[in-house]
Amino acid sequence: MSSHLKLSVQGVSRVFTSPKGVQTQALTPIDFEVRENDFVTILGPSGCGKSTLLRIVAGLDQPSTGQVLLDGQPVEGPGADRGMVFQSYTLFPWLTIEQNIRFGLRERGLPEAQQKERADYFIAKVGLRGFEQHFPKQLSGGMQQRTAIARALANDPKILLLDEPFGALDNQTRVLMQELLLGIWESAQKTVLFVTHDIDEAIFMANRVAVFSARPGRIKTEIAVDFPHPRHYTLKTTPEFMAIKARLTEEIRAESMAAAEH
Repeated sequence: MSSHLKLSVQGVSRVFTSPKGVQTQALTPIDFEVRENDFVTILGPSGCGKSTLLRIVAGLDQPSTGQVLLDGQPVEGPGADRGMVFQSYTLFPWLTIEQNIRFGLRERGLPEAQQKERADYFIAKVGLRGFEQHFPKQLSGGMQQRTAIARALANDPKILLLDEPFGALDNQTRVLMQELLLGIWESAQKTVLFVTHDIDEAIFMANRVAVFSARPGRIKTEIAVDFPHPRHYTLKTTPEFMAIKARLTEEIRAESMAAAEH
């Protein structure tokens, strides 16, 4: 793992104000670091502010206090240096799979030949050969998410941000997508920040799990996950995996109960 600091979240909090002036604190000040080539999962109960933090890192939302630095530069809005994949399939329905993947490259004015080469590479990587000229509505949910991941990776972002990207998929497809993304991460050496509320997924994907508290969200604890790569889904049945799962289940359960009491 590289020691180079990729992402630094410094004292970031977020307060939302309703049209009637009612204030809701989504995040209490958070300090958090992600190193280059890290795969960090953020795990927490629903509504705890995980996605809010991810949106702030993506530049889609502004913090109420604090700042986010990517390679030492402040994040002030969305940018091609961050690739974002959402839970809902955010493909352009009027573009083919290949056109969707090439979209960011075209916007950046990359030569046609280079666009095609990069798109072809990632189409092969995510197993979509033969579907290049299909439109999103002709594909299953899993294939649409493969396209979204390929589109994010084709732009060669400094960090990949994923907000419950497999949450809407059936279990079998989800497991395949987890292995696919891990395989890409292993070969592409990307830095990844991945939000999930699925404990198995959080452990399986990451080399570090950051556990969020109930709202207002803060990072309550961080747990290192040292399983070797490449990882296979059978890892989830090992005693070592189960031990981490038991610990995380207890952490999340305590937070869910705290949230219910408020």
